[in-house]
Amino acid sequence: MATVTTGKKSCAVNPLKMSQPIGGALAFMGLHGAMPLLHGSQGCTSFGLVLFVRHFKEAIPMQTTAMSEVATVLGGYENVEQAVLNIHKRTKPEIIGICSTGVTETKGDDVEGYIKLIRETHPEVADLPMVYVSTPDFKDAFQDGWEKTVARLVEVLVEAPRNPERRDAARVNVLPGCHLTPGDLDELRTIIEDFGLEPSFLPDLAGSLDGHIPDEFTPTTIGGIGVDEVATMGQAAWTIAIGAQMRRAAEAMEKKAGVPFRLFERLCGLDANDEFLMFLSTISGRPVPLKYRRQRGQLVDAMLDAHFHIGGRKLAIGAEPDLLFDLSSMLHEMGAHVMAAVTTTHSPVLARVETGDVLIGDLEDLERLAREKDCDLLVTHSHGRQAAERLAIPFYRAGMPMFDRLGAGHQLQVGYRGTRDTIFTIANLLIADHEDNHDATPDTWRTDGGHAAAVH
Repeated sequence: MATVTTGKKSCAVNPLKMSQPIGGALAFMGLHGAMPLLHGSQGCTSFGLVLFVRHFKEAIPMQTTAMSEVATVLGGYENVEQAVLNIHKRTKPEIIGICSTGVTETKGDDVEGYIKLIRETHPEVADLPMVYVSTPDFKDAFQDGWEKTVARLVEVLVEAPRNPERRDAARVNVLPGCHLTPGDLDELRTIIEDFGLEPSFLPDLAGSLDGHIPDEFTPTTIGGIGVDEVATMGQAAWTIAIGAQMRRAAEAMEKKAGVPFRLFERLCGLDANDEFLMFLSTISGRPVPLKYRRQRGQLVDAMLDAHFHIGGRKLAIGAEPDLLFDLSSMLHEMGAHVMAAVTTTHSPVLARVETGDVLIGDLEDLERLAREKDCDLLVTHSHGRQAAERLAIPFYRAGMPMFDRLGAGHQLQVGYRGTRDTIFTIANLLIADHEDNHDATPDTWRTDGGHAAAVH
C-alpha cells in the first residue's frame, strides 16, 4: 500500500498537471457536432486550444465567453448569451458543452440559470442541447474535469428506458477514462465487436480526434457519438467503465437508467486483459475468439523476451492517477521497481500503486526523486523531456501533452497488442541506453554512477 502525500511548495515548478476545464472540454469533443465553450477569459481557452492542437496535430473546436474584468465583476450572463447565439448561428452545433473556469467560479455565476433564461428568451435555441459542468481550475486536475463532464452528460442526456425489463442484450456502453487515446478506443471497439456486441462509447474521441480527414470542413467536432445515441444508452444491457475515474459516470448511468456496470481499473497488462476478455465472453455467451488466444501468446512471449531488460530497473513516473496506476502496475509485473511516483490529484487507486509513496506534485518533484533514487527510466508527458536529459536516462512519453512526437492520438497501450507494443517500446529504450553506454569512450562515462547515454 502506497502512502499518498501532497507537496507543500508555494508554487508549481514545471507543472505536471493540467486544469479541470481542459479535461471537461476534451470530453465534450467526443460528441458529434459538439462545440466546447469555456466560460472565462480568452486566455483560458487559448491555453487549452494550443495544448490540444500541439498534441493531436488537428483543428480543435473551442470557443470562449471572453469575460473581461468588468463582466467578471458584474456577472457573465450577457457573455454567455452572446456566445451561445453566435455559436448557434455560425456553426450549427448539435450540442454546446459549457465548462466554467476559475474566474467565473470565484464570481459565482449561475450558469444553469443563464441557460434557462437564454432558452426562454431565444426560442431558436430552446431545444439545443446545452450541458454545463462546474470545473474551477483552482482545484482538482484534468482527470477530475473529464470525470465530472462524462457523469454530467449521462445525467442530462441519457433517457431512462420505457421498458427496463427488455434491454438490448447485444448493446454495451463503454465509458473510457481520459488516459485512453483514440487508438486505444479503436482497439477496444474491435475487441468488443469481435464478441458480437455493439459498443457505444461516451465520449468517443476515436471518432473525432483520430486524425482522419473529413469530406468537407465543419467548425464543430467531425465525429464522435451523437446526442441521439447517447439518449438511448439506457437501453444497453451493460456498462463497462475503464479507469477508476469513470465509477462516478457508471453509477450515474445505473441510477438514471438501471444499467449495471463493471469497472476495469486498468487494461494494460496480462491479468487485466484476461479478466476483460472473460467478462466479454460471459456477457456475450461466446468463447474468446482464437485471434485473442494468439495475441495473448504473443504478449506472454514479449514479456519473457523483455523481462531481461526491464526486470530490476528503477522507474520514475509522473502522470494522472489512472495512467500512473495502469503503466506502473504493468511495469511492476515485468519486474521493474517504481521508485518515484508523482501525480496530479487524489484517487482511490493511488494507494494501490506498487511503491512506498505517491506524491501529488510537479515535474520538479519527479526529477528530484528520480535523481535521489538513481532511476533508470523516466515516464511522463513531453514536458519531462528536459528532466530526462539532465538525468541522462531514457524517456518514455505517456499522457498528454505529447507535442514533440507524431502519432500521440494513435499510441496504443490497451489490450494484449497494446501491452505487447508498450513493453517492446520501453525495453528497446533501455537496450539502446545500455548499448550507448558500452559504446562510449572512457572520458564520456559519468563518475557519479549515472548514465552517459543520450535520451531517445
